[in-house]
Amino acid sequence: MFDCNWKNTSALNSLYHDTEWGIPLHDDRGQFEFLMLEVMQCGLNWNMIINKREVFRQCFDNFDYNKIASYAEEDIERIINTAGMIRSRRKIEAIISNARCFIRIREEFGSFSEYLWAYSEGKTILYEGHSEGFVPASNGLSDKISKDLKKRGFKYLGTITIYSHLQACGIINDHGKDCPCYQKIVSNYPTVRKQCYLEKNIALVYKEV
Repeated sequence: MFDCNWKNTSALNSLYHDTEWGIPLHDDRGQFEFLMLEVMQCGLNWNMIINKREVFRQCFDNFDYNKIASYAEEDIERIINTAGMIRSRRKIEAIISNARCFIRIREEFGSFSEYLWAYSEGKTILYEGHSEGFVPASNGLSDKISKDLKKRGFKYLGTITIYSHLQACGIINDHGKDCPCYQKIVSNYPTVRKQCYLEKNIALVYKEV
């Protein structure tokens, strides 16, 4: 059968895959956490990020965007000097700046989730071929969202990063068709089937197990 092979790389990845990745997410704190994990991952590997998730939560007040938006220089120094933290001042400053942008979107649309899910009309997208394992690094939808977020001041959120977020928060269902999570999402949430659009760097990401 086909399955999501990356879940087998660690116990934390398996838990994340089975209980969070791809499940439609409408909670703004969760949305912000997922987005900022993607920011921290830029240029690094996911295993490092998932292993440091609790460190990030400690550093960033459990990803409370209201608290993060008020961070000052002493908070940046505190975070940089936390044991186990990725010591990238630029990424830390980006997360603080992104928190402020995130709040502005909430003020305009009522919630960040409302803003983001409007791009798929509240439905999880099933793209042609993805459930067979042919998944791109980005597509037309992630291009569009990334461009808008950059205009709104967000940092470290290019089209590839946004595509990963759309997978994680359930706007795109990229579980393998024989993965139990695929059917769980299709059976329990509104979905829409779409043809591929402006996909880039398509790779076979599932394997026989």
